[in-house]
Amino acid sequence: MKFIVGNWKMNGTPDKKSAMIRALSETTTENIVILCLPFTLLGGDNKNVTIGAQDISEHENGAYTGDVSGQMISDMGAKYVIVGHSERRFYHHETNETVHAKAAAAIRHKLIPIICVGETLDEHKSNKTFDVVRKMLDVCLPESGEFIVAYEPRWAIGTGKTPTIDEVKKIHQMIYEYLNVHGHTTTPILYGGSVNKTNASDFANIPHVDGLLIGGASLESETFLPIIKSVN
Repeated sequence: MKFIVGNWKMNGTPDKKSAMIRALSETTTENIVILCLPFTLLGGDNKNVTIGAQDISEHENGAYTGDVSGQMISDMGAKYVIVGHSERRFYHHETNETVHAKAAAAIRHKLIPIICVGETLDEHKSNKTFDVVRKMLDVCLPESGEFIVAYEPRWAIGTGKTPTIDEVKKIHQMIYEYLNVHGHTTTPILYGGSVNKTNASDFANIPHVDGLLIGGASLESETFLPIIKSVN
């Protein structure tokens, strides 16, 4: 059993969501499938599908125009929320400290944060991957509560480029050992970054890869369902 998390980013309509939920309800799998949707699509009929959000405010309420609190997300029936995605870090300048605050806010409202960590292309080329990811884990992880870690090399998001199997194996081993040392022995670790139906099984079969975080390939049932079926 693996976690298969689809991140729709800023895409989707009610009709598109309904079609995906219908397709997923007709698919037999032992995997845990989660759809992380825009805030506008969180509500409604989500029968047989686990729903997550893509961001959360670190604040409980107040004069924070455009932000959405953990209570609001929880009230819409979501169970998970992505925090610290590479696009949030890049476009919105989110820091590790911000990600930590958002993860804590999620846990306060009984949401499970999917905490993203990963290096830039320059950091990757400079052999700083382990140092960067370890620093992110040091700062971003909450002190308590249930959470998921997703390793997503920032240079692989939406580029079609992917790390080698050996690279993913080594960094997931490091994350696994880090989590164990800090008492998070059951925390799942996902891989994300240009995952598609061709490479999904290869990534999912790497030791300590407990699932996949999927972007563009999760938008259409023709590309998402084969990934779900290929992963055991």
